[in-house]
Order: sequence, then structure tokens, then C-alpha cells
Amino acid sequence: MDKISSDTTVAHRICPICEACCGLELRLSGPRVTAIRGHDADVFSRGYICPKGTALRDLHEDPDRLRTPLVKRAGRFVETSWADAFAEIEQRLPPILERHGRDSAAVVLGNPVAHNIGLTLYFQRLARALGTKNLYSASTLDQMPKQLSSGLLFGHWLSIAVPDIERCKFLLILGANPAVSNGSLWTVPDFRGKAKALRARGGKIVVVDPRRSETAELADRHLFIRPGGDVFFLLGLVHTLFAEKRVSLGRIAPYVAGVEALEAAVAGFSPEQVAARCGISAETIRAVARELADAERAAVYGRIGTCTQEYGTLASWLVDVLNVLTGNLDEPGGAMFPKAAAFAANTAGKPGVGRGIVTGRRRSRVSDAPEVFGEFPIGCLAEEIETPGPGQVKALITIAGNPVLSAPNGARLARALESLELMVSLDIYRNETSRHADVILPGGSPLEEVHYDVPFPQLSYRNHARYSPPVFARAAGEPAEWETLLRLSAIVAGKGAKADITALDDEALAEDVRRIAGPHGAAVLEAVARWRGPDRLLDLALRTGPYGDQFGAKPGGLSLEKLQATPEGIDLGPLEPRVPEVLRTPSGMIELAPPLLLDDLARPRADLARPVPDLVIVGRRHVRSNNSWAHNLPVLAKGPFRCTVLVNPADAARLGLRHGEKARLRRSNRAIEAQVEVSDEMMPGVVSLPHGWGHDLPGTSLSVAAERPGANLNALFDEDLRDPLSGNAVLSGVPVEMSPI
Repeated sequence: MDKISSDTTVAHRICPICEACCGLELRLSGPRVTAIRGHDADVFSRGYICPKGTALRDLHEDPDRLRTPLVKRAGRFVETSWADAFAEIEQRLPPILERHGRDSAAVVLGNPVAHNIGLTLYFQRLARALGTKNLYSASTLDQMPKQLSSGLLFGHWLSIAVPDIERCKFLLILGANPAVSNGSLWTVPDFRGKAKALRARGGKIVVVDPRRSETAELADRHLFIRPGGDVFFLLGLVHTLFAEKRVSLGRIAPYVAGVEALEAAVAGFSPEQVAARCGISAETIRAVARELADAERAAVYGRIGTCTQEYGTLASWLVDVLNVLTGNLDEPGGAMFPKAAAFAANTAGKPGVGRGIVTGRRRSRVSDAPEVFGEFPIGCLAEEIETPGPGQVKALITIAGNPVLSAPNGARLARALESLELMVSLDIYRNETSRHADVILPGGSPLEEVHYDVPFPQLSYRNHARYSPPVFARAAGEPAEWETLLRLSAIVAGKGAKADITALDDEALAEDVRRIAGPHGAAVLEAVARWRGPDRLLDLALRTGPYGDQFGAKPGGLSLEKLQATPEGIDLGPLEPRVPEVLRTPSGMIELAPPLLLDDLARPRADLARPVPDLVIVGRRHVRSNNSWAHNLPVLAKGPFRCTVLVNPADAARLGLRHGEKARLRRSNRAIEAQVEVSDEMMPGVVSLPHGWGHDLPGTSLSVAAERPGANLNALFDEDLRDPLSGNAVLSGVPVEMSPI
């Protein structure tokens, strides 16, 4: 922290609000933030900032943000001390586990966990102590199809190839809007600037989306596609590459298995056969395939629109198939694998081979849904709470999650939450989900926590390492969030709410280090002994990582001490080829044709002739709206009302809808009302409503969000409508009816 005048200091901080992870410069006057701007010297974001970064001050100062634990007494929340809150949990949770077994407890993780190193690393300690199979997260509302397909192809859930945009010459984007998100499963701050630079050097961008999005406006070409039709369009592209002998694997050819099986599997998906189903002509499909194959340096990128549909895993797989078949995987300017400085499993162990991934090690009790990446589909949670019998969920811990808004059919889940014997929420707000809790344990301001991004360097457009110390100290007696998780771990492990969590942390680390370092364990522990909590785990991960100092064996290598001395971060260079080193499949090959995915092609094959619904709905994102809690921050909430349903003019005329008036959206026996916005940016037959709204439920304390609550898109959807492979909820391309009010 630098002092620039008698009453002003400057602190640097990585933004924790979205995946772009921009570097910020904060001006401080005593305990207040007076201004926030982009950090020009940041090696990764280079001064870029979006409105969410400036909202960090609103979040820190928000009067609605909880600062004291709440316990529900006689149906009403009352403030209490941390000691009393933990005592309440100790009194109630262990007896439930003793009576009903470990699987009577469940845990839900929300998106903000990924932006908090303490929650990310110490949740694992809680899960181990709890011992339940009932783990759920926002991943099955978002990206699980991409993680599953990447795991099957490359051997690990987070070996996700991302476009090398700074050297790319042709970028094909499906179902993604990085001009707004600045990447999703692709950390790329200032996408707009990078896209403009791509075009300025003679490159081309093609966007395929049912909406002419902000990204489409930047592109050379935009193609409307029927929602849910991505798998057919992609299959048509793959078919064309084989049929026209345009497959060229390039350097990675010796490491690719399954090409012949793949060619046979796509034989029935010619452009003529898939055109009607995806809404893109056979001629256009062929033209895009040729352009992709002929491009000098090309990448295909698909995101949330390709994931949150009934063929999410197949579509995610085919994106990488195209990158492989055109010789653009693991090549500069193509789709490449970042090499993270810490916490990346694909940089550890024996390179080029591994155990691969396995799904279905456990099945959910009611729907028999397979476990994927250690968790069940979040759409299964309500039925697991409601359905009597051994293993019925009786207690729930939610961590920075709001599934009543973010999951399908939140009304059913809300009713189920009321029937629990105990619910504990770790959350900064009393929101639509935490209002059902018996105990709410508040997290601190992000400015009071250390920050290092654990997952996002594994998805970044450029290799880097950056760290932020706390800007402000926590209030006296307030635990860090990782300490809260350790305290809960002690309670469920039978050690009690008053356990010495410092000693527990030391013991857990020593056990991990002994397992990894063997006879060198004592020396390793001594080397990191100056740190506590997440800092200690980070120092260990950095020093043993691919750029680390290896505890002195590689002088000049990374350590936490070195990162602390460089607030602008350390640039580790552009992405570099990593095949075969990155692979963790048992065969040591890229498994291009996993049997699980080839078998699932039977579904789209049978679906080729399915009639197109009259009207379907998709979500959308706005740069000022990330997750539901962002709607309570004044700097993001101001301006035009954004929870509108976009309707093509032809559909508006056909349905009798008028711009600015209300309409009713209905599916089965569920309905919502939303304000109509007539716009030709929508494809005919498709309407769009943003995700994460619906702040009109009683018992919440989100005063800014409640002023313009909006409509909850997910209230229309069925919790049992899922991609069968990944368990991801289907939130896109769902048929609806629409009528004026």
C-alpha cells in the first residue's frame, strides 16, 4: 500500500466479482474507498476495468451486507455472537448426523466460492470431515458439460483449451458473449480490445447465437441458430471436414486416438440432414467448415449457450473435436492449455499420462442420477430433501449460493428448505435462499480477505501469477471465511465448536505434506511455517508448481514472498504447446471418440426430425449483472431496467405484444410476468430473459434489488430436465407460451 498524500493511500487488488479477474487500483482515505480504477501496470488486465470493478466499493459499504451472525428464533432472525452461532450448530447438527447418518447432510456451493481462495481450499476440509455424498454446486447450472467433455478427452476436469486470442486469425464463437463476460471458462479481460486487435491484423470473427449479442456486433459475421441446435451445426461441420478430406491433425497427430471411430459416428449428420434442425443452411455450414479448415490460425469457442441445453456435453465435446481435426489444438493462435502457477492438477505428477476421469461412482438416491466431478445435479436437491427413507437430506449447508433463484423450479426448492431440521448458510446477504436458514454465518468484505485466483489461471488467455493482500483488517473477533469452514469441520468431526482450529489446520497440512513429500515433509513444513491458512497453502503450491523455486532448488522461482513484492503480478508469458505433457488419460492420448459420447449421439440422431417449437426462451447476461447479489449494488443497479424479455418484431406482432408493456410467459403450470422489449436482435421464434432476477420474495434483505425485482427466468424450468451425461440443468431452448397482459 502506497501513500500519495497526507490523507490518501493507494492499494492494489484483483477484482473478485467475475472471471475477468482485472487488476484494480483503489484510492483510500482512512477506512473508506474513495475511487477505483484499472491498474495500468497489472501484467494481465493492463488497466482494463468494467463497471463491476467499480462496484467493489458499494459491496464493501453495503448496509444490507451481513456483519453479524443471525440465528432464527421463533421464526425471526436475531443477531448473535460468533460463539453462540457455532454453539447453536454444535447443538443441532451432530445429533442429526448421528441419528440419520452422514448422507443426511448436504452442501451447496455457489459461484462466489471460485473467487475466494479460503472458501475454495477449505471447503475440501469440510467435505472430508462431513463425509456425505450429497454435494451440489452451481457447476450443474453452468459449465459441467465442458468439464466432463474435457476430462474425457484430455484426462482432467480442468484441462480446458481456450483460444489464444492474441495470435488467433479466425475465431468461431458459439453461445457465448465474451464482450460482456470477458470470458467464461476463458479468462480474457478486455475482450473487446483483443477482438478489435484480431480484426485489425486481418483476422475474422464469426458468432453463432440466437441473439445478435454485443459480441456479434463486434464480429465480421453473425449467424442465427435455433437454441439447442448447436450439436447439429457442429456435427455438420465435423461431417464436412471428413467428407471433403479437410482433416489435418498437425503436430499432435501421434497423440490423437479415435479419429476413425469419430468419422463413422458422424456419417449420418451431413449438412443437409442437420440444416433444418439448427436453422442454418447446408451451404452456410459447409462454408464455415471450409473457412475454419483453411484459416491460418483458428480456434472454436463455445460457452454457456452450448452447456445449458439438452445436448450440453455433446456440443462441448464437438467444439474441441473441431479444434483437433483442423490442427488448431495446442498450437499458437489456436485453442491452447494454460499452465497455471499453482493448484493445477495437470501440472503435477507424471506428465503425459494419468488416471483419467470416472463418473457415476455414486448415484443419487431418488432419481438415480450419476455423480459427476464429485457432485450430483443441483436439480436433485429438492427431491432428496422431500423423499423419506434412508439417506434423506435433513440438514443443509449452503456456501455463497442462491439456488432458490439460480436453479430450476426454485419454488419447490424453497418449500423443501422449510422442511429441513437444520439449515446453515455462509453468506453475506439474507437472500432468497439464506432466508430459509436457521443460522447465517456472514462472510467478510472481499477487501478484508487475501486474494489469489485458484481456478482462473487454469483458464487464462495468458500465463500469469498475481496476489492481493487484504486492504482492510477484519473487525475484532470476526473469523476469516476459511476459519469459519474449519470451525464447522471441527463440529462435524466431533471435536466441538471450541476446538483449536489452528492446531487442526496444522495437523491437516502436515498429513497432506507427508503424503506428498515423504521424508522431506518436515523440511517443507518448516519452509512454509511463516504463513497461515490460505497463504500457507498458496506458498506451498507456488513453490512446488511449474514455475516455483522448489524451496531453493530453482533460485528466482515463484514463492508467495516474491508475489507479495510485485502488486502488478508476474507475467509468465504467452500460452505454449503442452501436448503430450498436459494429458492425464490412462492411454496418454487425446481420446477423441469416448464411447460415452459416441453412444449419446443416438439422441440427436433420433431428434433430427423433431418439429421446431413455435417459441423458445434463452437467458442472457449484461455487463452490469453477474450473479443475483450484484443487483443490490447501486452502481450496477442504476440506469435502464435490464430484466426485460427481448422479442423479435415479427413475434411481437404475431402474439399481440407491445414494447414496454407486460407479458405472461408460461410453461406447463408455471408462469412469470416480464416487461417486453421488442428488438430485431432476437431470432424469430426465440425470446430472451436475463438470469438471476426475481427479488420480490418475502424475508430477504436486499433493499436495492427489491426496488426493481424483475422476473425469475428459472421459475419456468423443470428441475428434472437435464443433460443426462453431465447432469447440467437445461436452461436454454425450452419451449414457452407468451401472451400480453
